[in-house]
Amino acid sequence: MKKAEIKLTIELDDNNVPESILWESTDSQNKEALPVKSMMLALWDQSYKNTLRIDLWTKDMPVDEMKRFFYETLQTMGDSFLRATGEENIVEDLRDYCAHFAEKMEITR
Repeated sequence: MKKAEIKLTIELDDNNVPESILWESTDSQNKEALPVKSMMLALWDQSYKNTLRIDLWTKDMPVDEMKRFFYETLQTMGDSFLRATGEENIVEDLRDYCAHFAEKMEITR
């Protein structure tokens, strides 16, 4: 069986606010850790039937990029949900909301 590891390295300031976030994967062609400004990690805990989450962003993450990050995350969540469930109607509703979100946040494509 093939295995891959994803490693996250978070550098925090004295107040535990992320200064930097690096990620790397053993399955990636790029073998060095890459810097990112924000991350969202969601895991399903089957025992407790709830979601475990880690949402982090660096203190220098620009607000306009955060808005775009949320928009793109919502869009890709719809894609994932469609692949996982085949529920086209609700994904269409989510995409409509994403268009509304983009308009309200003044996100240009």
